[in-house]
Amino acid sequence: MPVTTVAPEARPELPPSMVERMTLILDEFAARTTRLTLEEVGRRTHLPRSTAHRILDQLVKLRWLDHTSFGYCLGRRSLSLGGRGDDDAEVRQAAAPLLHQLSVQTGLVVHLAVLDEVEIVYLDKVGGRFAAAVPSRVGGRAPAHSTALGKAMLAWLQPEDVEERFSSELRRQTHVTIGEVGLLHQELNRIRARRGVAFERGECFSHISCVAAAIRGPEGPLAAISLVGDSRAPLEKVAPLVAAAAHSVSLELFPQVRESRGARRKAMAGQQNYSAATMERLAAAGQSGSHWG
Repeated sequence: MPVTTVAPEARPELPPSMVERMTLILDEFAARTTRLTLEEVGRRTHLPRSTAHRILDQLVKLRWLDHTSFGYCLGRRSLSLGGRGDDDAEVRQAAAPLLHQLSVQTGLVVHLAVLDEVEIVYLDKVGGRFAAAVPSRVGGRAPAHSTALGKAMLAWLQPEDVEERFSSELRRQTHVTIGEVGLLHQELNRIRARRGVAFERGECFSHISCVAAAIRGPEGPLAAISLVGDSRAPLEKVAPLVAAAAHSVSLELFPQVRESRGARRKAMAGQQNYSAATMERLAAAGQSGSHWG
């Protein structure tokens, strides 16, 4: 009886030109959150490992891709093309349950926003009895330096990046808006010292106060969540809730990010409550001076 042999699966024919091979690789990065290792890129594109590595290296140098400890991902040049609609939809979907939960827990207005150069863009607004008094709308914009949402995201950028975005004079929304880049850097340092919690009292609108925290990925801030109240609202008490919600969305969007054991313990503690010392620092920060972090 003749023995039937199975021919090995034919390897797909590789595109001949460098442009086609670069396109083949870029097509595998379908979303902002896509992270691929060199081996995964080679397996998906069927390119030889050395060829894939050489092309990836060029794409990183040209800022089409970034290379982090978690793999390759879309770079600034790629993200600047074609708008950010798909990415925004992904963030909104991941954040939606937590925005609703925050609103129910606190009775306050909840915002979700992204950073667009020197402005924030509101992606979502979940009501509360105070909603009509908050002059924001989905799709609307506000100066990043005058909002807790914007400052929460700016705090996780490199200082050089902040310098590139802003001129020396910053547009004032109210008499307490930060008006100089030097003061903005001081404010961002205070936010970093509070583990990313940002406050704002009357800096964008005179009767509004906010507390915010950024949703972060391996490359930096992706969006931010805020709770909004009137100018007298004791937002220090709800700051841990905002920080925990932002952290949860970060993990939902970037499950491959693994924190160190110590950082993970701190994050878990933050989801329940901050320590008394941390709460005292938050309260002190809110009561000192006209500029809130």
